[in-house]
Amino acid sequence: MNAIMRDPAQSVVYQIYIKSFCDSNGDGIGDLPGITSKLDYLAYLGVDYLWITPFFPSPQRDNGYDVADYCAVDPVYGTMADFDELVAEARSRGIGIMLDMVLCHTSDQHEWFQRALAGEERFRRYYILRDGHGSIGPGDPGEPPTNWQCAFGGSAWQWEPRLGKWYLHLHDVSQPDLDWTNPEVREEMAKVVSFWRERGVAGFRFDVINLISKPEVFEDDTEGLGRRMFSDGPHVHEYLKELVERSGIDGMMTVGELAATDLENCVRYTNPAEHELGQVFSFHHLKVDYAGGDKWALAEPDIARLREIFASWQEGMQAGGGHNALFWCNHDQPRAITRFGGRGQVGKPGGSWDHVGKMLAVCTHLMQGVPYVFEGEELGQTNAGFASIDDVRDVESLNNYRILVEKGASEDEALEVIRERSRDNGRTPMQWTAGPAAGFTTGEPWIGVPENHELINVEAEQGRAGSMLEFYRGLIQMRHTLDVVSRGRVGFVEACESAPRAIVYERWLEGDAAAAARAAGQPVRLLVACSFDAEPCRVKPVRADGGVVALDGAEVLVDTYADDAVRVGEDSLELRPHEAVVLSLA
Repeated sequence: MNAIMRDPAQSVVYQIYIKSFCDSNGDGIGDLPGITSKLDYLAYLGVDYLWITPFFPSPQRDNGYDVADYCAVDPVYGTMADFDELVAEARSRGIGIMLDMVLCHTSDQHEWFQRALAGEERFRRYYILRDGHGSIGPGDPGEPPTNWQCAFGGSAWQWEPRLGKWYLHLHDVSQPDLDWTNPEVREEMAKVVSFWRERGVAGFRFDVINLISKPEVFEDDTEGLGRRMFSDGPHVHEYLKELVERSGIDGMMTVGELAATDLENCVRYTNPAEHELGQVFSFHHLKVDYAGGDKWALAEPDIARLREIFASWQEGMQAGGGHNALFWCNHDQPRAITRFGGRGQVGKPGGSWDHVGKMLAVCTHLMQGVPYVFEGEELGQTNAGFASIDDVRDVESLNNYRILVEKGASEDEALEVIRERSRDNGRTPMQWTAGPAAGFTTGEPWIGVPENHELINVEAEQGRAGSMLEFYRGLIQMRHTLDVVSRGRVGFVEACESAPRAIVYERWLEGDAAAAARAAGQPVRLLVACSFDAEPCRVKPVRADGGVVALDGAEVLVDTYADDAVRVGEDSLELRPHEAVVLSLA
């Protein structure tokens, strides 16, 4: 039943946070029929796959990432018939459906955990249970087995008297981690993936998949909060190969979300010879505004560090045969436009909002890999600007607000951090119209709608020349049609001292691929220059070998200012504030 989709190298994926995309029945929560109703819009945008966040039955402690049943649809999102209709209607438009699989942990309401609580030894072995440190015997919890901290704040261990053990939860306390050393667990996970593949799913995104293999020995982390102890564990590659083989998904569109990973492992995860994953999400580039590496401490983005990260991952993955997923935004991140300075003249052409949004799009869409567009990103949606902590729904944000206040921050100071960092910034409703609730629902939305939906919305942008939406359509079309974008090599160049906040790289084709592109009238070598500076700068691109990139005869393919005023010299290029330019080199 699998649809035959576009080659992954030419593909663009659109992420849908189902709860906030489109509500079809007025209950204030997005659903599967709502997605189906917007397929014509997504086909207009030009995307090839839709990654949909979890819609499985769930108590919603972590907005669906706490799964209570892997092979059913939560009634709040629709029915299995609704899902089947979505798959069929998407396929008829040349779009494949990708599902979000949460295989590291379950909800504590899942039948398996409930049966473990009831004393069934088989299901106790599905989870990671340990005696406490310093426990003097049954019934005495002692202290948590290790000092590991969970992703949402606090200990990663929870004492459960009914189990007589501590259980590990690397995320919320309601999300006990599965024990992948148990072959029965691995078999169950393969059955889950196979179930959805057989229903016509075209691809999968695997949530925090590099955390499924825990260390052989559980011990304290003497250098941090534990993440390095359980990321990219000793059997993770073995488990992934087994999952891919048993579920029959080798060759399908797959991407893994990887927490605290490294380049070496990501090359291995995504090298086709390994038969593990198609691409990986790594998050190092989205920590360049963390003061001291702390997500909850604000700092201006370090663009020099951003450039280093992009260069090392683009060139490193290329050298090892690996593949990147390219992204700025998702359901776990604040909006990139706000993060990187797009606060001016929001919703209006020519402000920093417009320039930053288009520049960010060029920066990643022209790189080597598969671009991912998060719902509303193509419109230029911004952070929500929460007026009160009461407007926030996210468990991670609420936990860290409390922690910040406990550490001495005032409520206003803590709220300012949450405004900038909360995952709920990416979870506010998709902005379809300027009308009530942004056209997302006829009821009361589950989370508030930003006021700027009156300016930033599909209705205002679709078909309007120069809009953010139409700009994204153009970039997606470039990946579909230009071989140098979809298959070219990549190399980063220095931008010279006068442009310290510029990121500049080349894309090029070689050999037969270059000859074929020339014969088809396509460009063979591109220079991509992106300024993250609020002031003008002059880029003089110099390759790693010291050679200056000649710009004589260069043709402007893309300019985010779109005014035919790009100034290109023999060996330099002038960029205006937050401008991005793509040149076809002679």
